[in-house]
Amino acid sequence: MFTGLVEEVGKLRRVGRQGEALVLDVEASLVLAGVKLGDSIAINGVCLTVTSFDRQSFTMDVTPQTFRHSNLKDLKPGDPVNLERAMAAGGRFGGHIVQGHADGTADIVSRKREENAVRFDFRLADPAFMRYIVPHGSVTIDGVSLTVARTDGETFGVSIIPHTLRETALQYKQAGASVNVECDILGKYVEHLLRCGPRTDDDNAAGRGGLTAALLTDNGFM
Repeated sequence: MFTGLVEEVGKLRRVGRQGEALVLDVEASLVLAGVKLGDSIAINGVCLTVTSFDRQSFTMDVTPQTFRHSNLKDLKPGDPVNLERAMAAGGRFGGHIVQGHADGTADIVSRKREENAVRFDFRLADPAFMRYIVPHGSVTIDGVSLTVARTDGETFGVSIIPHTLRETALQYKQAGASVNVECDILGKYVEHLLRCGPRTDDDNAAGRGGLTAALLTDNGFM
């Protein structure tokens, strides 16, 4: 699990590609402290596993599934990338719950200065995910935990303070660029439970079934 607070901007050193499979070699420093084989590090908000490392870099494999649903396929040597290690138990939770499982990508529609902030507007590649974009709710953009400032049903915007812009690779992103998007996990789980439908007697006996008003009432939520 991650928090969406980027620890370091690394640099991609090499991309190995075979079909829709990738091997990424990333130059870094801070996130290498105490690193072990098998550790999880999020690259632009995508949770990947460390397969090798040295004092200056680490490598990770990208599966075809991740290739198809993220912007990692667009990366080139020299590109800056947002890096975050998995959250340590007992760490401060400064962002929001981030799984590192990108729901898809979005294109930057516009980038505009607003007083002391910069506003980014996005259009999702898959409009179906707009139902999870909630005004003043959380969204992860390239691994950065942000608050949804506005949405019109087709696009959404965030407002980024100077510190966040300076400390993340979003500072290099302009209109037309692609970003990874992870919607807030809460809405996705609630929707899944609701879609399961009402419980039947068999479901109740087996501990299965969907989320219903009766269930919420019985358990003191309504």
